[in-house]
Amino acid sequence: MASHRNLKAWEHAKVLAVECLRAARAFPSCDQPTLGDQLRRAATSAALNIAEGASRPSNRDYRRFLDAARGSLKEVAAVLEIAHGADCMDSSTYARLEARCDEASKTVYGLLRFVEKRLAGGEPRRAL
Repeated sequence: MASHRNLKAWEHAKVLAVECLRAARAFPSCDQPTLGDQLRRAATSAALNIAEGASRPSNRDYRRFLDAARGSLKEVAAVLEIAHGADCMDSSTYARLEARCDEASKTVYGLLRFVEKRLAGGEPRRAL
């Protein structure tokens, strides 16, 4: 079984999560319990779902975790947009995190498509 540490999708989601955790710390105190917490949870959820999915023995389970990771990345994008609009982060931080989120989303989608092809072809789960 492949380690999640060897996946580009994991690496991109992990970097995004770390940067989002740092950015959320700088949010005004009034936004910490709302936007800050939501950003932290969504960003870490994306990375953790990729890691957990990679440990699953079936392609069907793996796909389910990758779908959850994609949903979490969409949530990160939405929180970033709201936080930027509410002046919780400056434009350069927003642009950097938005680009990281896009990069993570694209690699997760690519991995998801790969797993779906395997699933459609009836191929057994192998190390990636």
